[in-house]
Amino acid sequence: MSIFEGIWVPLVTPFRQGKLDLYGAQQLALNLSAAGVHGLVACGTTGEAATLNEHEQDKLLCGVMEAVQDRCPVAMGIGGSDTRAVTEKIERLNALRPAAFLVSAPSYVRPSQEGIRLHFEALAAVAESPLVLYNIPARTGVNIDVATVSALEQHANIVAIKESSGNLAQTMELINRTSLRVLCGDDSLLFNMLCLGGHGAISAAAHIRPDLFVHLFELVRAAQLGSARALFKQLLPMIQLLFSEPNPGPVKAALAMQGQIQDELRLPMTRMSAAGRVKLARALEKLMTVPVAGKSAQPESAVRGKSRLLGLVR
Repeated sequence: MSIFEGIWVPLVTPFRQGKLDLYGAQQLALNLSAAGVHGLVACGTTGEAATLNEHEQDKLLCGVMEAVQDRCPVAMGIGGSDTRAVTEKIERLNALRPAAFLVSAPSYVRPSQEGIRLHFEALAAVAESPLVLYNIPARTGVNIDVATVSALEQHANIVAIKESSGNLAQTMELINRTSLRVLCGDDSLLFNMLCLGGHGAISAAAHIRPDLFVHLFELVRAAQLGSARALFKQLLPMIQLLFSEPNPGPVKAALAMQGQIQDELRLPMTRMSAAGRVKLARALEKLMTVPVAGKSAQPESAVRGKSRLLGLVR
């Protein structure tokens, strides 16, 4: 299996009183790697990368890589509208040797498909780590068409795509027409994409019960679709709540309820609403009773006790 398969998690960036909480990020990375996730992404959209300066981004990447070491690969999220500036950033980050660069299409400027192709080709030419394309038109304003992806796969350094268009027809084309690893970027479509032949996911929701997301991937790979469907049905209510308000507010709220990080974001991102946290607490408590494969569920009374200690609203 390629390393660009399975369940990857785009790490939230913990803050404490406005400052980067590197220790919190390292502990979170260790918890996720111990749960069996196949890879991590530092400084992605979920990591509030747009609010981190260069020093913080470098420090976060190095800190996470140091924490997990060889337990799982760590990719670096990259974005920008100016090809020259993004190229210079990749050249600087080459020295840190991330497992890959996860790179979104240029945002705001809305280039042509030729411009998108030339942008990624320029980045791939200087990157000393593989490139994972990131197609998220809702944020960038442009779609990376299948024909463009097909042209880009000719570059040996472009190995995968995180597909977040929400378009299953396009996803099927990517899987059938290209040799790239296709990773789900829309968590609510995870089961569908895996069944269509997708190779995994870069999943923000997998911060919560990552063991279950890994097990879902394994079930589909083993063609145990009935069990996979039943498990995804249990995961879906939490997934929907985690994206009911702007990401990563709900994810950070859930992690804070578990005592893993502080519930703190940088503006313009804000904490999940009080009403949302009430629903999230109930869904989280229920999800915590789902057993890990081959293990017994945690007693409901223990979960309730933990919830009260963490101040969750029932």
